[in-house]
Amino acid sequence: MSESVKEREDIISPDIHVNEECLKERLGMDVSFDVGIRKLPVFDREIQLYYVNGLVDTQNIIELLKELMDLDARNRKITDVKKAVKNHLTHYQVEETDSMNEAVTQMLSGLIFILIDGETEAFVVDVRSYPTRGPEEPDTERVVRGSRDGYTENIIINTALTRRRIRDERLRHEILKVGVRSKTDICIAYIDGIVDPEMVKIVREELENIKIDGITMTDKIIEEYIVKQGMNPFPLVRYTERPDVAATHLLEGHLVIMVDTSPSVIIAPTTFFHHVQHAEEYRQSAAIGTFLRWVRFAGILFSLFILPFWLLLVMQPSLLPEGLQYVGPNETKEVPIFAQIIFAELGIELLRMAAIHTPSPLATALGLVAALLIGEIAIEVGLFSPEVILYVAIGAVGMFATPSYELSVALRVARLILVTIVALFKAPGFIIATTLFIFMLARIKTLNKPYLRPFLPFDPPAMWQIIIRSSVPTIRWRPSIVHPQDPIRQEES
Repeated sequence: MSESVKEREDIISPDIHVNEECLKERLGMDVSFDVGIRKLPVFDREIQLYYVNGLVDTQNIIELLKELMDLDARNRKITDVKKAVKNHLTHYQVEETDSMNEAVTQMLSGLIFILIDGETEAFVVDVRSYPTRGPEEPDTERVVRGSRDGYTENIIINTALTRRRIRDERLRHEILKVGVRSKTDICIAYIDGIVDPEMVKIVREELENIKIDGITMTDKIIEEYIVKQGMNPFPLVRYTERPDVAATHLLEGHLVIMVDTSPSVIIAPTTFFHHVQHAEEYRQSAAIGTFLRWVRFAGILFSLFILPFWLLLVMQPSLLPEGLQYVGPNETKEVPIFAQIIFAELGIELLRMAAIHTPSPLATALGLVAALLIGEIAIEVGLFSPEVILYVAIGAVGMFATPSYELSVALRVARLILVTIVALFKAPGFIIATTLFIFMLARIKTLNKPYLRPFLPFDPPAMWQIIIRSSVPTIRWRPSIVHPQDPIRQEES
C-alpha cells in the first residue's frame, strides 16, 4: 500500500458518512458481530459511537449515552457542539485524536471513540473492562506466610498491584504496543532515579524494533527478542506472578516488563542466582531463611549431579572408598543401568506432562497409578533396579524444589547430557563435562550482565548476600549488577 493511501486512511473526514463507510470496510462490521456502532442526533449533528462488545464496561457506555441524550433534550442553543459534547462525557479519561488509525487501535483495545459530523477529531474514552479472574495466589510461588494476591491476565490490574506496594511518584509505567496485527499492550515498569537509564533505553528500543504479526504467546516471545536466547536452555530473565517479588526487584533497580494477557511478569536483568531465590526465605527470620536457602541449594546440586555421579561409581567401582562399597545396584538386571536411567527420566517427564493435562479430580488417581502400578511393577518384572528409582526420584524432588520452573527444566536437560557423557567416557567425561558446563554458564550474558555474577566475576560482599540471607536492616546497598543511580538502599542509623 502506498504512503498516500495510508495517509488518506488515517485522516478523519469532516463528513461523518465517509468515515462510516471507511470504518465498515476496515472493521468488517457487516461480518463481525462484536464490533458495534451507536448513532445519536445531538444539536442537529450526527454523533457516532464505536465499540467492541466484551471489552467495554456496558454501564459506563449507558451513562455516556444518557448524558448525551439529556444534552440534546435540554433545547439549549449551543454554538460549539464539540466542546459541549466533550464537557458532557462523564468519564475521567477523555482524549482527542485526529488519527483514524489511532482511534481504531484504541477501540480494539477496549476503549470507545466518538465521531461528530463536521469535526476532524475523535474523542477516545477509556471504558475498557477486560474479562479477567481475581488476583489469586500463584500456584508456582506459594508461601506459608505472606500475601495471597498475584498478577492476572489484565495489565491494568497488574500495574495497580505494583503501585499499591510502591507509592513513589517516580514509579514509571511506560506503555507500548507490540505486534503489527495483535497490537498487544506492553508496560515497562521502573523507578526513575534508581534504574539505569541506559538499560531502560535498550529494552525500549528492543521492544519498538519487534516486527511480528502478534505475540499471542506473550512474555516468552518478548524474552526471546530482548535477550536473544537462541538455543540456550537457561533462563536469562526471571518470571514471577507475585507483586511483592516484582516490587522488591523494582526497588533494587531492576525493571519489570508486563505483557497484557499474561499473569507473569519479566524481571531484568537477572543472573543464575536470582532463579534460586524464593519469597519464603524473606517471610521467615534471617536464620531460618538461610537454612531454607541452603536446603534449596543442596537440593538443586543433588538433582543435577547425583545421577551422573552415581552412574560413574557404578561403572567404576574402584573409585569407591572401602566404607561405601554398598553403593550400586545389588542385583544385575538385563537392562543396562544407563538405559534404566534414561527410561526412568523420560517416564517422570511424561508423568509431569500428564499431570499438567489431567483434570484436578483425576490427579490423585494418576499419582497412584504412577507410584503403585508403574513403579512397583517395573521393579518386580526386572525392568528397573530399586536404586535407579531412588536416585531418579531424588533428582526429581530436587528439580521440583527449584523456584524457577524454567531453570529446573534447563537443569534436567543438563543432567541428561551429563549422564550420557559419563556413560560414554566415565570419569574423564564427568570432569570435563562439569568443567565445560561451568564455563558455558560463565560465558552467558543477559543484557550485558555476567550470568554467574557474583560468583564469576567474584564479588565477595554480593556473594555473601547469596549464601546468607542477611537481615534487611543490615543491607545498605542495592545490587551493583544493575548499576543503580541511587546505590544506597537505606542510610546508616
